[in-house]
Amino acid sequence: MQVSGQTLTRDDVATLLAQGTPSFDTCDFDGADLSRLDLRGATFSNCSLAETSLYAANLGHSTWQRCRGREADFESADLTDAQFASCDLNNSSWRRAKLASSTFKGCKLTGAKFEEVAHLGLVFEECLLIGADLRRLSLRKATLVQLDLSDADLAGCDFRDTVFEGGSLRNANLKGARFEDADLRGADLGGLRLTDTKPFKGAWISPRQAAELVAELGLRVG
Repeated sequence: MQVSGQTLTRDDVATLLAQGTPSFDTCDFDGADLSRLDLRGATFSNCSLAETSLYAANLGHSTWQRCRGREADFESADLTDAQFASCDLNNSSWRRAKLASSTFKGCKLTGAKFEEVAHLGLVFEECLLIGADLRRLSLRKATLVQLDLSDADLAGCDFRDTVFEGGSLRNANLKGARFEDADLRGADLGGLRLTDTKPFKGAWISPRQAAELVAELGLRVG
């Protein structure tokens, strides 16, 4: 059921759900309370969801393309197998959400909060996660393609055996993170000091990165 170009309230969405699984295109949900609604399999394209509440909503197998959701609240929502592509979700909240097998590609997630999420099989690719809260997330054995994790809170994260293809860890909080056998040769490690390298024990870095770390001590390599 296609729904296009409308501004929708909770009651509007509930009425549409009674008629089947909706496909929303260029719809405005700004500030709406869509908490606890069953939106399994729904499609959202070019929609606006600024400050929208999707608390504890069922969004399993939903698809999101080119949506804008500044400060949207996905706390405790079920997003199993959901797919997000080219969405702007800056400062959104995902606390305790179920993100198993969810995919984020080409998304802006600056300042997003992912505390205590269920994330087995979660994929981030070519995303901005600047200043995001990803504490205790496990991305072990993943291949991370062009993730900008600058200034992100990565405390307690598990990156063991992970391959970084581009991207940045510049000035990220890495307290308690693990990088054994991780391949960091493609990542930007700017801002890292030798005194901060304990989490990187056993990781692979390039000669250029090693020289940059030594330069932090004021030494010259000849």
